[in-house]
Amino acid sequence: MSQVPTPLEVLKNCFGHDTFRGPQEDIIARTIAGEHSLVLMPTGMGKSLCYQIPAIISSQAASVARKSTNEQRVPLTLVVSPLIALMKDQVDALVAKGVWASFVNSSLQRDERLSRYAGIGNGDFDILYVTPERFRKSDFCEVLDKREVVLMAIDEAHCISQWGHDFRPDYTRVGEIRQSLGSPTTIALTATATPEVQKDIVAQLGLSAQEMPIFHEGIERPNLTLSVKEVWDDDEKLELIIDQRARVTGSGIVYFTLIRKLMEFSDHLWERKIPHLVYHGDLDARQRRQIQDSFMQQEGHLVLATNAFGMGIDKENIRYVLHADLPGSMESYYQEIGRAGRDGLPSECLLMYDERDLATQMEFLQWSNPDATFYKRVFYFLEHETEKINAFGMEWLREKLHFKQKHDRRLETTLAMMKRWAVIDWSTGPFHIEITGDLDEELFNEQRLAEKLKRDQKKLLAIVQYSKHDGDRKAFLLDYFGIK
Repeated sequence: MSQVPTPLEVLKNCFGHDTFRGPQEDIIARTIAGEHSLVLMPTGMGKSLCYQIPAIISSQAASVARKSTNEQRVPLTLVVSPLIALMKDQVDALVAKGVWASFVNSSLQRDERLSRYAGIGNGDFDILYVTPERFRKSDFCEVLDKREVVLMAIDEAHCISQWGHDFRPDYTRVGEIRQSLGSPTTIALTATATPEVQKDIVAQLGLSAQEMPIFHEGIERPNLTLSVKEVWDDDEKLELIIDQRARVTGSGIVYFTLIRKLMEFSDHLWERKIPHLVYHGDLDARQRRQIQDSFMQQEGHLVLATNAFGMGIDKENIRYVLHADLPGSMESYYQEIGRAGRDGLPSECLLMYDERDLATQMEFLQWSNPDATFYKRVFYFLEHETEKINAFGMEWLREKLHFKQKHDRRLETTLAMMKRWAVIDWSTGPFHIEITGDLDEELFNEQRLAEKLKRDQKKLLAIVQYSKHDGDRKAFLLDYFGIK
């Protein structure tokens, strides 16, 4: 009879590491024993191993057991993630290591999706990645009933909490989904969560602090040098970027808030004959993939990017991350600087603070927090002008709503939130909107909207306070994230 491997054997034979890092071994032991955990660990520090190794061991243990029992339902580890763009990369990496993994999301064509469903029902796959929205599909839930979900891993767990910086309405159903799966062993993972968010994650999952203890690896990265430079104009920012490029050998990222500003800096760098890459959300998927691949595979690249650049960036030797504009929150800032120095070698993180950038972020706050009246107005147009909207597109609707304010982005926020709450189905190519549900009261609850705006304002205030902080910036980060 074949033996079930130990966690250390899986770590060595499958993932090529000789030792565990930090609390990984304790978390894995708890998970194998059927106990729950909330894991806070910096990006790139090995959170995924905390559920991947138990999944592999569970599969092999079940395979051994099936030889002596009549058990029909095959165990499955379900990974709930909001990051469709990363699922294929994560699954490909696992498959290359010999792990039987797959994913189901909206990127699949119908035939491919049905083929995956059939495979799930037949006992294929040890690890399956899905978005929380997938559980709205009855055919998916039916095929999942044929499996025994022994482990539920919730990635980007801060999305569960309404207090989090990237709240996803469908994540509020994760506790209900967990119950429908028979309340399996659950591990929630995130890189950034304040104490308030940590408590909310556990509560939303229907667990207690005793049932789901927190494993906090901390956020301090000793090899990162954090600094802030107050600047007065774009010329000063440009010189800082050029100096960093000349002074530090290796790859680097410069983050911008606005695509327009990013392209202006790109033009200036080309005028100075400084090669670089450019990455932002207006590029098509093929261009974005080419740029990302070039950055990942070749050394020494400088990339100018919006925060769209980051998903899937797991390059160990990024030597510097600069912020040419003020980020919108400490959570966003920490995630972005976390891409530097994952190899443990010295790396620099410079934030350029220009008082004028605060106005841009305050405008973004207004765009990302439409009031109740705006939600109702958009829904009125969707109900009564559907044909015109689908015929003439987003710009027609924007003009009706904003009049001369063409740069106002409240419409995009509203449509995105309506889609997340299953009020509409919205596709952009070709543009088409269909009403699929009622306008949920939570969307236009004035108290909830006011509380969210206040929280977002506090997050922006915190990054301003960090920028002006005279003391130890790492201590400021630790205090913000509630780490003693």
